[in-house]
Amino acid sequence: MSTANPSVPGDPTEMGTAIVETTTAAIQGFGPTNKIHQHLCAFHFYSDDMSRQVEAHHYCGHQNEEMRQCLIYNSPEADARLIGVEYIISEKLYMTLPDEEKPLWHSHEYEVKSGVLFMPGIPGAIQRKDLEKVCKTYGKTIHFWQVDKGDNLPLGIPQIMMPLTRDGQLYPNLAQDVEKRHGISFDKERENRAYMTGPDNGIHPLANAAGIGLKTLLRETYCKPVDSLPRVFV
Repeated sequence: MSTANPSVPGDPTEMGTAIVETTTAAIQGFGPTNKIHQHLCAFHFYSDDMSRQVEAHHYCGHQNEEMRQCLIYNSPEADARLIGVEYIISEKLYMTLPDEEKPLWHSHEYEVKSGVLFMPGIPGAIQRKDLEKVCKTYGKTIHFWQVDKGDNLPLGIPQIMMPLTRDGQLYPNLAQDVEKRHGISFDKERENRAYMTGPDNGIHPLANAAGIGLKTLLRETYCKPVDSLPRVFV
């Protein structure tokens, strides 16, 4: 359940590299990242191990009214580690997913209504306007970097993550640490969000891993050679 920022091996950034970065930043466009307009903070746990809880800072941009995509870091600091991604979709889009896909997605109703999902630095009344929408959505989260284990690099294969879904799951000391650092009270926000509602049809029974654990595993498989691909003649 650590929120540590493991050190990354390698030589310090050289002056030449910094100059190149400054130059390219002044010339190049960053269209995809410039669409990021929102910072959400929440907690994730590995789908096969609820004891491994991670503070997750989402930097999100809308694709449209029914989908947003988020880069996930382990902290809001400039040297934070990029640990994963999350895709957030509306209930309407979730219902179009095939049944074998639905367990990979999780509901946001408990996270929002309990107060543990919040927008750092944004007044409660303002953030609640958007969280009313988030409360009805589903998310698919994949983490690449197991910072809770102290890994200095993103080791292993990506893992499916899940959210909190009921009281008693979040470690109290982790909650208290985040509340203190961000000046927020989860209990107070819970009271203020009591009026919110989740998906119109209720949380789908296949969501949240259908109530069981999920773990991605690596296995060998047949690799189709290039010669078997269709030939294109010009």
